[in-house]
Amino acid sequence: MASSEMTYLQNHYQALLNCSRGSQNSIWLAQIIASWQAGIGALPDRLGLEQTQFNRLRSLCFPGYPLDKQAISGRQSDFSRMLEKQDLESLLRRHANQTGEETEWLITLLVTACLGSDHLWQDLGLWSRQELSNLIRHNFPGLATANSKDMKWKKFLYKQLCEAEGLYVCRAPSCEVCLDYEHCFGPEI
Repeated sequence: MASSEMTYLQNHYQALLNCSRGSQNSIWLAQIIASWQAGIGALPDRLGLEQTQFNRLRSLCFPGYPLDKQAISGRQSDFSRMLEKQDLESLLRRHANQTGEETEWLITLLVTACLGSDHLWQDLGLWSRQELSNLIRHNFPGLATANSKDMKWKKFLYKQLCEAEGLYVCRAPSCEVCLDYEHCFGPEI
């Protein structure tokens, strides 16, 4: 990323934090929104939220911040190819440490980002995989605990869905002996 892009991100991130109500999730939401405003990530218009959810997020988390509803990237939500949308939402709700609007926004953002083709943290617009791990640990602690071997998050979520259905599509009897181990557990770039 060029220094001018990073400056743009940092400026919007700081402006968002200055308007925020100061919850732990505001840090991650500010990263996501700053990236989204720069056209980074896979989130579509309104971050993938319904209009009322988007308006509530703006007014409750970042009051006074001028947040446009359209994605600079021009991406649109297309859940027609995501048959597992409800299953992903249910999985995240089961592991949420609390209920409420903020949790529902995060669930929607995570599920929508799963439509992207990069790593989940990149599709979400977070600035590192560690930030995604921190967000999940804070909001979905059961999932963080279950991912004890630090599998990449998108792969891990889908693996959870497959195991819940009794589907085991891996070629090896365990991850440790699988030829694709590096694709699931290796470093992300």
